[in-house]
Amino acid sequence: MVALPPLLTVGVALVALAVAGGIARRLGHSVIAAYILVGILVGPAAPTVGATPLTLLATPDSLRLLADLGVVLLLFFVGLELGLDHLFAERDRFLRASVADVGISLPLGVGVGLALGFSWLEAAFVGLIVFNSSTVIVAKSLTDLGWIADPESHVVLGVLVVEDVLTALGFAVLSVFLVRGADVSGAVASVGRSLAFLLVLVAAAYYGAGLLERAFDGDSGELFSLGVVGLGAAVAGAGLAVGVSEAVAAFVVGTAFGRTHHAARIERLLAPVRDLFAAVFFLAIGLATDPRLLTATAGIVAVATVVTVSGQLVSGSLAGLAYGLDRRRAVRVGCALAPRGEFSLVIAAFLATAGTTPALRETIPAFTVGYVLVTSVLGTVLMRHADRIHALVPVRRPGADPDDG
Repeated sequence: MVALPPLLTVGVALVALAVAGGIARRLGHSVIAAYILVGILVGPAAPTVGATPLTLLATPDSLRLLADLGVVLLLFFVGLELGLDHLFAERDRFLRASVADVGISLPLGVGVGLALGFSWLEAAFVGLIVFNSSTVIVAKSLTDLGWIADPESHVVLGVLVVEDVLTALGFAVLSVFLVRGADVSGAVASVGRSLAFLLVLVAAAYYGAGLLERAFDGDSGELFSLGVVGLGAAVAGAGLAVGVSEAVAAFVVGTAFGRTHHAARIERLLAPVRDLFAAVFFLAIGLATDPRLLTATAGIVAVATVVTVSGQLVSGSLAGLAYGLDRRRAVRVGCALAPRGEFSLVIAAFLATAGTTPALRETIPAFTVGYVLVTSVLGTVLMRHADRIHALVPVRRPGADPDDG
């Protein structure tokens, strides 16, 4: 096979994304699943037509930096919409919502792992994988559906932040038990550094809005855009260096800009850039997906999907009710939290190299790929049809009118 110039292959892949996204929108579906499918069809596991493989991009590594920028921009915009002022003002309601969601979905995930025959340690990793909703996919879907400014999105995003923090802490603790000879004190110190970084970053975002106001005043849209994207990427990179998810770090930076008068200008100038890099992120997910792995673990993926997504609809809806939403909007919360994604794949990649049993090295990573793909598609479908299915979820606030919502 003749090697094509990299610029040509990337160009063809981007055109394929545009075509697939256009078809998805015409059919009334989210573009996310279409972008992932394109990645599968042009990636290393692409099908062969005759004697010619359709592979254009043999590895996602060539797009990794662009994909990372997609994560940063998506979560930056989420923070832009949901200010720190609102998070602090509504902290009691966010806490109630998070307890309602986490208290059901995390134990349910561990229970699924045990029911599938995994050991306690293996089941704990499965629990983390099926518990953590995809911040990137959910954020993209909230934006696509126009929910981002609605009250249910505030609940969703607040719960996502709590899930990310708990998943990061759980991952760090389980890794200590997995890696033989691990330095427990070193792991504790690493977690402490991460929490310290987040506390400093949140304080800087809350008290530094005035400085951002002055620093980014100027007439040049070009310099303004470079500065905003550069600051977001730099802080996200610093977060990664100390063990904090780049998504969470970018989110906090976005909340800082959300407290300035620059928010509307950022939306106008950078929204198209966000969407471009987000498309590359989902393409990279598809490139890393091997269809053969999906077939091998299809049975356990189906069982886990039915149980955990059903449980998520209930736990997410209860979270919405605990926050104070009506039943229709509460069910939207349950639907929005269904997709799993980037954090689950990070855990799976770690297990594939550090796992100490065949289940940890092979079965669980393969399961994760299939589970993420299925829930990313199913979750976006549920979100689009949330208002049609809300009557099927038997949850409501105590004392609420049966027709509430």
